[in-house]
Amino acid sequence: MESDQKSYDIAVIGGGVFGAWSAYQLRLRGHSVLLIDAFGSGNNRSSSGGESRATRCGYGDREIYTKMAWQSLASWKRLFASAAAGRTLFYKIGMLWLGSPGHPHLEGSRTAMRNLGIPFEDLDFVELKHRYPQISIAADTVGIFEPEAGALMARQAVATVAAEFRRIGGRIVIDKVLPPSGTGTLQQIDTVQGHHFTASKFIFACGPWLPKVLPSIMGNRISPSRQEVIFWGTTPGTDDFEPQKMPVWIDYSDDRGFYGFPNLEARGFKVAFDNHGPSFDPDSDDRIVPSERIAAARAYVAERFPALAGAPVAETRVCQYENSSDNHFVIDRHPEIENVWVVGGGSGHGFKHGPAVGEYVADLITGQREPEYTFLLRADRDIRQHAAV
Repeated sequence: MESDQKSYDIAVIGGGVFGAWSAYQLRLRGHSVLLIDAFGSGNNRSSSGGESRATRCGYGDREIYTKMAWQSLASWKRLFASAAAGRTLFYKIGMLWLGSPGHPHLEGSRTAMRNLGIPFEDLDFVELKHRYPQISIAADTVGIFEPEAGALMARQAVATVAAEFRRIGGRIVIDKVLPPSGTGTLQQIDTVQGHHFTASKFIFACGPWLPKVLPSIMGNRISPSRQEVIFWGTTPGTDDFEPQKMPVWIDYSDDRGFYGFPNLEARGFKVAFDNHGPSFDPDSDDRIVPSERIAAARAYVAERFPALAGAPVAETRVCQYENSSDNHFVIDRHPEIENVWVVGGGSGHGFKHGPAVGEYVADLITGQREPEYTFLLRADRDIRQHAAV
């Protein structure tokens, strides 16, 4: 096939939340930008392609993410106000953290949010039972409630970012990019369809595909894991699990690692495994939740939400986390190709941060800010173990 005749200032490979927001921010600043994705923004194989994602500021003592989440929430709301065409893409229903007194994540989150002036409430057992009688908890359970937090409708949200990028003059191509080779300066990217695209700078924001697209630098730094989600049918005639009575929640009161969402848009009560699952190939692995995992989730739901003990499974999904070794983002220049940057490591918590990541990337590659050490490629970030975040 003939090469594309246009040379772009920047080509962004990967149309998920990090790539779409990076492309959008660069286009807002006047650059000619190509955004290319194998399946399209919000597709059902991507880490950005689920129905809902939490937005919250509780990050323990990792204050950098508390700041980014708060900044990003404002950007999401501005985008939706101008471009969502009457759709509700953010449900401001709050975020509820459950845990034991003195839990380090809750303690660190309180300190960080207090330091930054982000509103939250401390809830003791009595107040938790008063507000959420549908949740069965032990007498020593405490909670944190973030009133400004809630749920982003992920698939629709990232598609909205891509649509706005196109509206302001960005170009979107659906094609799969082949791994680049060589060192020095990358002149063009090639695709499986035989296209060739040239640009001055390239951003690879390929999510769980990063180890395949850039194996020499990401093969030992990103490890996709299988993450399973179950939607439970709610009881007719009750609104106990609707968004007006139920926030987004995460349960740190034991080590089972569950989180979930109320019955948003009548899809069912979402319960998901947060603990990292087995290694996962986003291209070839099946996305069917096995019966033993459904049984494990059912046992948890029956204990924590007794009214749903006999609830039917309405839907299941399998997505993936693209984990870095320390669950920090990976945003840095390629060590061998000077005009290539890598953006990834969302690690299951990245979606909410899309706007802040996009602004950071745009500033970084245009020389308007210094790199953040936390996000740099370093030998000590090889895959060894996953730390909860």
